[in-house]
Amino acid sequence: MAQGSRGRRLMGEINVVPYIDVMLVLLIIFMITAPLLTQGVKVDLPKAGAEPLEAQRIQPLVLSVDRAGRLYLNVGANPQLALDDDTVAARATAALRHDPQRQVLVKADTAVQYGRVVQAMVILQHAGASKVGFITDPLPEPGHRRS
Repeated sequence: MAQGSRGRRLMGEINVVPYIDVMLVLLIIFMITAPLLTQGVKVDLPKAGAEPLEAQRIQPLVLSVDRAGRLYLNVGANPQLALDDDTVAARATAALRHDPQRQVLVKADTAVQYGRVVQAMVILQHAGASKVGFITDPLPEPGHRRS
């Protein structure tokens, strides 16, 4: 009996190889899912030479209009879900009632019909927005060539 305990010593080291494997798997998962978590709707924005707005303490209310004319609002449980006009009006009204000075921006695709953008702006106006801005892409710098 004493012979079995005399020949073996306890190992006091930690085997870190399984932890490294788990860390690498988590790293790969995060690298794949991070680009999918970008907020917003894919919209081809028009280019304009407007000055950028200064940052606000509260995230602005952004109404996106995609190429097909569907509306998306960046408030609510799922900002990636297309909403009907009544739902957009209700959510925008609630958000603007909570903070009337909140910036209101429209992010419309270049291919969407002008009439649909005007309808979206009327919805925001009825919700209580006094000023509505547009989100655009900056103009390319003159003399800047793509290689």
